Order: sequence, then C-alpha cells, then structure tokens
Amino acid sequence: MRTRPVDAPEIIVEGQSQHTLHRSLGLFALTMIGVGATIGTGIFFTMVEAVPKAGPSVILSFLIAALTAGLTALCYSELSARIPASGSSYSFAYATVGEFAAFVVAACLLLEYGLAASATAIGWSAYLNNFLENALGWHIPAALRSPMIVAGPQGAEIHVGQFNLPPVILVIICCFLLLRGAKESATVNAVMVMIKLVILVFFSVIAFTGFQAEHFTPFFNTDNSKGLAGMAGVTAAAGTVFFSFIGLDTVATAGAEVKDPKRNVPLGIMLALLVVTVFYMLVAVAAVGAQPAHMFEGQEAGLAVILQNVTGKSWPALILSAGAVISVFSVTLVTIYGQSRILFAISKDGLIPASFQVVNPVTRAPVVNTVLVCLVVGIVAGLVDATFLWDMVSMGTLVAFIVVSAAIPVIRAKKIGQDNAGFRVPFGPYLIPGLSIFACLYILKDLSPATFKVFFIWMLVALSVYFLYSRQHSRLNK
Repeated sequence: MRTRPVDAPEIIVEGQSQHTLHRSLGLFALTMIGVGATIGTGIFFTMVEAVPKAGPSVILSFLIAALTAGLTALCYSELSARIPASGSSYSFAYATVGEFAAFVVAACLLLEYGLAASATAIGWSAYLNNFLENALGWHIPAALRSPMIVAGPQGAEIHVGQFNLPPVILVIICCFLLLRGAKESATVNAVMVMIKLVILVFFSVIAFTGFQAEHFTPFFNTDNSKGLAGMAGVTAAAGTVFFSFIGLDTVATAGAEVKDPKRNVPLGIMLALLVVTVFYMLVAVAAVGAQPAHMFEGQEAGLAVILQNVTGKSWPALILSAGAVISVFSVTLVTIYGQSRILFAISKDGLIPASFQVVNPVTRAPVVNTVLVCLVVGIVAGLVDATFLWDMVSMGTLVAFIVVSAAIPVIRAKKIGQDNAGFRVPFGPYLIPGLSIFACLYILKDLSPATFKVFFIWMLVALSVYFLYSRQHSRLNK
C-alpha cells in the first residue's frame, strides 16, 4: 500500500542525465500522438471483428466505447495535471492507491501495448498486400503473410512453414525511428496522422455514394448461435473496439516529455478523444451503409474492398490502402513508444532492473526498452493470428481505466498534488469516476472466457515477478 510522492521522479533523477527524458513535445504533437495511437486500429481492422457480433448496431458499440473512454478521459485529465510524470495510469496508481495496485496496472499496460502493437502490425500486412495488388498486380506469397498460430474451427491451430513477414519489417522500421528520439518520432507521426484523417474523409465521401438505408435493417444482430443477439452483441463488439481508445493512455505516458504538462496533457487527452469519436462515427456509419453486415466477416483490408465494391474501380481502393499503410505505421509507432516509456517509469521506481531507465545521451531514447519491446512485438506479430489479440488488448485497457477512475476519490482525499492547479473532474470525486468504472465493467462482462483465462495466467506471471523481485528492489523499500 506504500505510495510514491508526486515529486519523487524529479528527486530520483536529479544529477543523473543518463536517466532523464527531454521535454520537447507541444500540445499539437501530443494531441497527434493520441489521435495517431487511436484512429486506425478501431476503423481499419476491428470492423471485421465487431460487425459480425453486433450487426449494424456496431454504431452503438462505438458510442458505448466512446462514452466510457470519455468518462475515463476526465479522470485522466485531472490525474495528469496533478501528477505530470511518465508512465500514465501506472504512475497515477503508484501515487494514490499504492505500489501493489500500480504493478498490476503496469502489467495490464504492458499486455495492452505489446499486443496492440502486434495486432496493428498484422493488420498493416493485409492493407500492404491489397496496395501491392492494386498498384503492381503483385501480391505477397501466402506463406510469407500468414501466421503460424491461427484460429481454426476447433481452436488454435499450428501451421508449420508459415510466417507473417511484413509486420516484422514494419516493427524494425519503427524501432530505428524511435531510437532517433521522441521529437523526431512525434514529427513523423503528426504528418502520418494528417494523411490518415484525409484518407478517412476520402473513404466516407466515396462510401456515402453507395449508402443504402436497408443495410441497417435489422439493426441488431438476430443470430443467437453464439449468444450475441441484441444488446449482448453490441456489448461484445464494444469490448472488441474499445482497445482502440488506447490513445488516451498514450497521451498520458508522454507526461515526462511534454512542455507544460499540467496544461497540455489534459488538453491533449480531451482534444484527441473529440477528434477520434467524430471520425469513428463518420466512418462506421459510411461503412455499414455501403455494405451489408454479413459481408464484413473474414474480409481482408475491409475498407479498401468496400470502396472497390461501391465504385467498381480499383483506384479508390488503391488510395485507401496506401493511406492505411501510412496510418497503421503511425499506430504501431506510437504504441511501441508508449510501452517503452512505461518500462522506463517502472524501472525508475526500482520494480524492474535499472537497465530499462538508461537513455541514449544524444537522442534521449531508452534504447534497451525500445529494442526489447520491438523484439517481442515482432515475434508475436510474425507468429500469431490477430484474432487472438483484440479482446486481450481491451481487457488490459479496461482494467487500467478502472484503476485510473478509482484513483480520483483517493487523490482528492489525500490532497495529492493539490498545489498543481489544473483540470478537476466535475460533479465531485465520485459521480464521474463511478460511472466510468460501471461502464468499464459493463463492457468487460461480455469478453470471451478465453480472454479471461489468458489474462489470469498473465496476472499470475506478473504477481510472481512482483513478490520475487520488485517488492524487495523497490526504491520505496530503501
């Protein structure tokens, strides 16, 4: 239950330049980090997973996810103003509810970011292949863009001789870029995000030319063979798409590299959420209106195929696939960035070895973290089917959001960081955080049993690390 003082990060690193990050990010770059980590995954990929669960009512799934994320964003905004540190919800938990809860959150974040990066890199492979087919008439051989571990009718299947190479190449490129430093990476990300938004507007305009109102009838999923009829399907789909709101957490992970974090982090979170929600709803309505719900299942490079079907021509799909290739690059880049900064924050507290807090003296990039994260992400992306990853990422995100919401009453009661004037959650410390926790639990209840099993195993591993190493090596233990 021991908590870390709010000013501890600055005291720990005083006079140790090899262990400090550089404040180089302004509000625009920070907002683009949030948008870059969010827009892309939820639209470009998870429509294929979510629409078969909810049918046209997937629009409600996005609304539920956005509302839940919005409630939590308010909590993030107050915490980030009071505790302007790297590490996001991990740092917030450490300063409020204690070290043990913080380590649990850290484990959730590592799971969330690692699998999100792998899943988005896998989706990048499908759009890259679609782009190559439309542009050059050439496609990547199936054996080099198919994972070894795939989801079959009877569960997981191992197909020896298959390896998904494009995601691994993407992760390697991200690794080299991130090693150059946060400011350079943020600049590249901002450019890619602007391209991404233009591409999604382009998709919506073209897709609305094929809009048919009958595609929204019946509005709810009527097939109950998997227990997903009606609102059950809506909630299950909300759980699948929820992970795409990971961008809110990514904004907070950059707290130690932001100029004027007390002002810019809360603003960055709220602006990113606003941009993301508008674009998600626009593209979801356009996509469902342009194509019957049953056609989404198993559809590779879904949005590009929709444009091809609507226009009967390949050039719109070519443009969209090119945009998706750029878009998903930015999502993968920012997600890996977020995980490397979480490892940095955990190491600063002594809960994992000190090598994770050493930064390059020139670029200020944490080298060991970046290389290790990219190695793990690349291996998972090359070997595992993305079907196994989406719900696991949502599970980690939701648990982290619950802890962030629970921290608001604690931080008010303990008067932590009250000298840091900034945003405060409206209507007192209980109403908004309570609604946020309820909404997260509502989405959690319809995640698959397999997701809960894997999460339980991951928590056992994490807790073993805590009790065998972290508890004794914690800086608060000295």
